[in-house]
This record gives sequence, structure tokens and C-alpha cells, in this order.
Amino acid sequence: MSTLVKNSIRFILFILIQVFVLDSIHLHKLATPYLYLLFIIWLPFRMNRSWQLLIAFIFGFTLDAFRHSFGFHTAACVLMAYIRPYFINLLIPQQGIDSNYEEPSIKSMGGFTPYFIFISALTIIHHSWLFLLEAWQVGNSWYFLAKTFLSTAISLLLIIITELLFTRKQKFKTNTI
Repeated sequence: MSTLVKNSIRFILFILIQVFVLDSIHLHKLATPYLYLLFIIWLPFRMNRSWQLLIAFIFGFTLDAFRHSFGFHTAACVLMAYIRPYFINLLIPQQGIDSNYEEPSIKSMGGFTPYFIFISALTIIHHSWLFLLEAWQVGNSWYFLAKTFLSTAISLLLIIITELLFTRKQKFKTNTI
């Protein structure tokens, strides 16, 4: 399956799952699981940064359109896509591994620990920015901190479960035939 088709299917599935299933789950109005972050996390290593930002903008805008929000998810998705390459360069110690694998995974990041740090950092950044934008409307800092912590914890749990249940077959690509 081509990268374009695979990511188009992921785009649609993550939007539908988030909007119609996960958005109806609110734990005491403090925690909402966000699985759609995996779409941006799983973008290919070799994708141009401008394309990553554009895709993140379209993805966040689509989610905001379904949720009738004011660009909160768009801003958080674009920030996450902007910071993502820095974490990839920081957490992958081996030169060229991003050209040997197509997208981030436990296998391509060199184990569970670097991958967990990668998804944790991006999830915390996403949730902090998203809920900070919401907190400016509400004006309650304790609500912001509690919602950020609890939503990050439940989202990370959901992301790890999804990663373990739906393993992606990634082959090690070499330059030899």
C-alpha cells in the first residue's frame, strides 16, 4: 500500500474514532482521551517539514470543524508537527535510521524507552498547548493542570495499547538489492 493511501485511511479513521467515539468519553470533565495524536506521530520520517505542518493544519482544522471549536486542535497539531523532527533527531542516536525505516515505531526508534519518551513528550506538549488555550477562556489554572495531567495519562495509555495491538510491519530498508 502506498504511503499516500495509508495516511489517507489513517486520517479518516483517526478523525472518525476521535469525533464519534472518544469525544463522548469524559471522566468527570477532567480527562478526555485523544488518540488522534498518532496520526501526526506516525507521519513518515522523510516527509518534508512544510508538508508535515500543512497536513497537521488540515488534520487539526478538520477536527475543529467537527467539534465546533475555535482552532484549538489546529494550533496544537501544528505545534506538535513543528516540534516532532527535533525529538526524532534527539532520540534516535544512530545516523541514518530514519532513512532505513519509514515511520516512527518501537522498532524504528530503537526500543520501547525512546519511543515512549517520544510519544510522551509530544503528548504533553500537545495537551499543554491545547488546554492552555482552553484555560484562557475558563481562567482556572488548577483545572488546566489537572486536565492536562489526567488527559495526558489516559491518552498515553490509549496510544500504547493501540501501538501494541496494531503493530505496523516495517521492513529495514537497505541500499543493497
